[in-house]
Amino acid sequence: MINLLQSKIQASVDLKAGLLQNHELLDTVVKLTEAIVTTYKNGGKVLWCGNGGSAADAQHLAAELSGRFYYDRPPLFSEALHVNTSYVTAVANDYSYEVIYSRLVQAMGRKGDVLIGLSTSGNSKNVIKAIEKADELGMITAGFTGLTGGEMKYVTRHLINIPSTDTPRIQECHMLLGHTICEMVEMQLFPKK
Repeated sequence: MINLLQSKIQASVDLKAGLLQNHELLDTVVKLTEAIVTTYKNGGKVLWCGNGGSAADAQHLAAELSGRFYYDRPPLFSEALHVNTSYVTAVANDYSYEVIYSRLVQAMGRKGDVLIGLSTSGNSKNVIKAIEKADELGMITAGFTGLTGGEMKYVTRHLINIPSTDTPRIQECHMLLGHTICEMVEMQLFPKK
């Protein structure tokens, strides 16, 4: 058991160490952070969507922006699109699961807002449809994916594709980069005096 534990920790460390050298990916993270800061300065919002563990990560990161991250400051409008279970189950039942997010983006999204979709495969149909709807509305789109980017690489403006096919390791990196984005946004919008 100890060997398995050590191998999983080492795999996580190795993947994260590889991110340090991935200048294209790091540059994308910086560009997305700048876009989020601009959106907030213009009175906009950041929306998130994903399925399963990625939904949990989306909700977690939305809370870091809407609540606080490292220090007290005004709240920022950020929401994970799956949190209204009555809405999700009604739309999935009455229409289809594929449109649960795109319908909310249509209702909530405005030009200049940000939509961040999380999908380790990059192929989650409901996330892709949400990104497509956001693009139609003039929103800024980003995708957190795994190695290939899946179909999301064709529809997102900012693709953060973690160079791995191991779902848990990808999600760990999504959280690392997501947390860092939240920290950079907080620092830029509310610099400590």
